[in-house]
Amino acid sequence: MIQRTLVQILLAPFSLLYGIGVGLRNAFYSRGLLKGVEFSVPVISVGNLSVGGAGKTPHIEYLIRLLKDYIEVATLSRGYRRKTKGFLTAGPGMNAEQVGDEPLQFKRKFPDVLVAVSESRTFAIPKILMDRPETQAILLDDAFQHRSVRPGLNILLTEFSRPFTRDYLLPSGRLREWRSAYQRADIIVVSKCPMELSPEQKEEMIREINPLPHQKIYFSYYRYGKPYYIFNPRYTLELNPEEMDVLLISAIANTDYLVDYLDQQANSVRILEYEDHHYFTKYDVGQLKAKFEQLESKKKAILTTEKDAMRLELHRQFLIEDRIPVFAIPVEVVFHFDEGAQFDQDIRDFLLNFKA
Repeated sequence: MIQRTLVQILLAPFSLLYGIGVGLRNAFYSRGLLKGVEFSVPVISVGNLSVGGAGKTPHIEYLIRLLKDYIEVATLSRGYRRKTKGFLTAGPGMNAEQVGDEPLQFKRKFPDVLVAVSESRTFAIPKILMDRPETQAILLDDAFQHRSVRPGLNILLTEFSRPFTRDYLLPSGRLREWRSAYQRADIIVVSKCPMELSPEQKEEMIREINPLPHQKIYFSYYRYGKPYYIFNPRYTLELNPEEMDVLLISAIANTDYLVDYLDQQANSVRILEYEDHHYFTKYDVGQLKAKFEQLESKKKAILTTEKDAMRLELHRQFLIEDRIPVFAIPVEVVFHFDEGAQFDQDIRDFLLNFKA
């Protein structure tokens, strides 16, 4: 703890310089010197103030499930760490290198939904509307800082265990802009809450965030589903807290929440952990095989997240030929205090009251 504090102190001057730059940019937008583009179609942004880990992907999936049966919805992401450039629409036959892991995950799970990637949101949204004029709403993934587009509804996520109120600017902390930027949000979702959250904990967090009068706050947690074989979802896995030993391979921003869950579902959990969005190498999957074989239990399994599974697929031939059984664990967002219906209604009200 002392070492971490010392590092933060040493990095504080760089954080200040970074903050000045971010603050000037935001000031230009606030005073109209720079203007965000508004569109004739409802745009919902889901983002956070920190670098990764708040759960944007499951919350985007929640919105897709909520809307897809009623309106034509599209998603737009940057396609972080993809190896292509420009505007692309994802197809089920594409891979993570072409469109990025999260967009590919959206497309695999919701094949009828248009999933686009582009470095420029201002270019991509008109392109979506031109290619798919029937589009009735666009979900922007990780766009809270991208103020060149002015969304109609701004949803800000912050982790329960690491809220933006206790964080610091990069590089001494994880914040991409000053804490005060939360004021741009219309809805704040405190994500990755404990499954058991008391009303007192809720009220304490609301006081800490100190929302503006127009801002609504919701609290969500993850409900994990039955793990499935990444190359054939029909084959599922039963976890057993008394017998099953798990090897978790993960390259997401924060595995703590998932590991806490698996600790209750398995006899033991070992972790191969990499940086967020890491592209697994042949060496990595070789290590995966070796570590798995070292597990002495007769009942053992390799688990990964759905996002990581998109990148592990690049080693499909090796994993199949060497009989390395990798199972992805699905996740869905659930809202505490039976407030999911009210959150859903807020989204519907925005769409119904939207005026171009």
